[in-house]
Amino acid sequence: MRQPPLGSAGLLLAVLSALTFATSGTFARSLIDAGWSAEAAVVIRVGLAALVLLAPAVLALRGRWSLLRRNAASITAFGLLGVALAQVCFFNAVRYLPVGVALMLEYLAVVVVVGWMWLAHGQRPRRLTVAGSIVALAGLGLVLDLAGAGRLDPVGVLWGLGAAVGLAGYFVLAGRMDANLPSVVLASGGMAVGAGVLLLLGLVGVLPLRTYTGTVDFAGQRTSWLVPVAGLVLVAAVLAYLTGVASTRLLGARLASFVGLTEVMFAVLIAWLVLTELPTAVQLVGGALIVAGVALVRLDEPRETPTVEPGQKPALATRG
Repeated sequence: MRQPPLGSAGLLLAVLSALTFATSGTFARSLIDAGWSAEAAVVIRVGLAALVLLAPAVLALRGRWSLLRRNAASITAFGLLGVALAQVCFFNAVRYLPVGVALMLEYLAVVVVVGWMWLAHGQRPRRLTVAGSIVALAGLGLVLDLAGAGRLDPVGVLWGLGAAVGLAGYFVLAGRMDANLPSVVLASGGMAVGAGVLLLLGLVGVLPLRTYTGTVDFAGQRTSWLVPVAGLVLVAAVLAYLTGVASTRLLGARLASFVGLTEVMFAVLIAWLVLTELPTAVQLVGGALIVAGVALVRLDEPRETPTVEPGQKPALATRG
């Protein structure tokens, strides 16, 4: 049988990664509407996903435990900012906003990174990056739709922007990680740290960790709470991450990250089909501008080799 070209296989995996990542808000919404706190949903998602990825992470290390000791601080920071903060803020945002709108706000992380690198490190953006940032911010104005019928809850907007800050931290930290640290080790370690810290804060009463183990509404049906939990862990975390890593190694982080922008489209479509929620026409146009702006910024990034070696990280192509 004729084997498909590696590029085609990588493209299919990248689309599958974007599709599975896009399901997280919809799975989380069914739990949150049933009484779960956003923090509890994050703990379950990343904690169980870290356990599932533990064995592959140990195999990837191949006994090089010194890599863990050398990168302990970076993995911890990644878990706190790129995992815990980003996902807690995003899941709280979907309490108040349509899932697609919350994800549109989170994707402004790329613009946040541009501003951070300019202010903190003096890396002045080039013209295409500036143009992309302006387009994305114009899209934000339409998504907020302050004077229209789609006016958003300001609390949800703040949570969405908080998710953008957390995701920006993920991008910055992932880009600076030790190239010898396997991607699956970074993902499993970061998710374990994020889940552990949130669980500890919940146990001491700082954060709410409410759960509900009865039936929940999902896709218009009453079903067990285990269904969206399984979706969050196995589909929106484990499968999403593993397909993202595989696609990056076949396509390179640059192309894989562009394909990953389809996550916004998938999130809107899934929320429409499962939750019957859809942003207004103005907000959809704004979301398209945000995606276009992010694409322009990434187009302006330095080119890289088409593949990533087995020991290297996949840069910005996956969200961890």
